[in-house]
Amino acid sequence: MSDPIESLTVDAVLDASGLFCPEPVMMLHQKVRDLPAGGLLKVIATDPSTTRDIPKFCVFLGHELIEQQAGEGTFLYWIRKKLD
Repeated sequence: MSDPIESLTVDAVLDASGLFCPEPVMMLHQKVRDLPAGGLLKVIATDPSTTRDIPKFCVFLGHELIEQQAGEGTFLYWIRKKLD
């Protein structure tokens, strides 16, 4: 059975694998800027600090963290850009 979150159509993917704080969040900030309002971004990261930093980023800037998954040293995030 497939994961329903994986079936979502994303507007962009940010692969921050192998990068460490603060690079993943800096790259995320730029990638979100390039998305249309309401756009969906999938982030792939390997830095465990992203489990703290990405949710805080979303709350601080008003974006919606739809899903967060962790496993095998990889962290996945689905973020919907705020509408305004």
